Amino acid sequence: MKRVMTKLAATTALVMGLSSPAWAQVEIEWWDFLAGGDGVRMKALIDQFNEEHPDIQIEGTTLEWGLPFYTKVRTSVAVGEGPDIMTYHLSRLPLALEEDVLSPISAEDMETAGLSTGDFFDASITAASTDDGQLMAIPFDIHAVVVHYNRTALEGTKWLGEDGNLTNLGSIEAMTELLTWAKENGFSDPLSFQTVGGGGTWRMFYTLLSQQGGEILTNGEVLAGDNMDKAVTAIQTLADWRSSGLIPEQAEYEASVALFSGQKAVLHINGVWEVPTFKDQSEAGTLGFEWFANEVPQMMDQPATWADSHAFAIPNDPEMTDEKRDAVLTVIGWMQKHSLAWAGAGHIPAYKPTVESDAYAALEPNATYASLAANAAFDPRSKIAGVASPIYDAVDNLIAPAVHGFLSAEDAAAQMKDQLQDLLN
Repeated sequence: MKRVMTKLAATTALVMGLSSPAWAQVEIEWWDFLAGGDGVRMKALIDQFNEEHPDIQIEGTTLEWGLPFYTKVRTSVAVGEGPDIMTYHLSRLPLALEEDVLSPISAEDMETAGLSTGDFFDASITAASTDDGQLMAIPFDIHAVVVHYNRTALEGTKWLGEDGNLTNLGSIEAMTELLTWAKENGFSDPLSFQTVGGGGTWRMFYTLLSQQGGEILTNGEVLAGDNMDKAVTAIQTLADWRSSGLIPEQAEYEASVALFSGQKAVLHINGVWEVPTFKDQSEAGTLGFEWFANEVPQMMDQPATWADSHAFAIPNDPEMTDEKRDAVLTVIGWMQKHSLAWAGAGHIPAYKPTVESDAYAALEPNATYASLAANAAFDPRSKIAGVASPIYDAVDNLIAPAVHGFLSAEDAAAQMKDQLQDLLN
């Protein structure tokens, strides 16, 4: 049973002069899905908060990422056994609204946290709100795919500018030229990404679709109008790269990372969360080349990059006391104001004062790719979209096989449209 400190107990403790923190401490049950470098950094933040706030103590639990996490949230909140605060992917917000698992965040709540919506990037606040503008979670970051690249290999080529950033990659043809050059110069898999599993393939597909101005959903219709053609173009681009040996065959996530660090790939498109991996290897002298990361180049009609946000959400618990909610909001406000430490995991903080600070400007490569916050392409706002959603399943079952030549791009897009539309009807 959760222990809640009431105002009466707190007042009694003060009046009686009790020094024991047991009387004045609010315990916050915290759930997250953060593993690896993310988990290490969040644990450090929790420990620091607890050290600074003897009156509020976070009891953290890390659960399995993806569907297992969200299934546990849904079932636990339904029976009144959910946490007091949890991390949440904003791409899951539409499904969360349908399941009624989140408590709305009011203007008074934001004031208690010492925050305002103007403190955050517009894209993340939109993603955290209902269609009519009701805030349902407080964004913590914008995490997107970036292009990690081998600066050493590209030195002296037309694709590396004097500032050390990628250049001359303004079209699919230009990217193909670079990858072909890399293939001819000993890189067996010039562009690595997770080509098995819905995560990596979805992020690549959605980035290319969004760079064409394409949409998965338009007024409740899947791949409406010319969006079908744009989806086919995105799939065919990836299929052409695969058939030319420019991207790996059936690469699991870990293998795609190893292809880059092992100098089999000159480029690696993956999430900002891998920045600490390559930074640590570089600082330890085990990477073997100079590494950097940029925003994914605009190769089509407009800049766009797949993105999502980790956010803090309060479960829908009618029995949560005002004291407990105020403590939760205190935690959220503190985390935002200490989000520079979270940026160390590669993420772009959603809290603009952190991104606009001198300390963040000195943080590389984060400061260089922070521009992608303005070009973030969030998943469609739908119950069929988001982390571990039917869209991910469709990518697994249709788009990834098409990329690897098992069915045509046209058939993959058509079947995806039919499957997803059936779920909406």
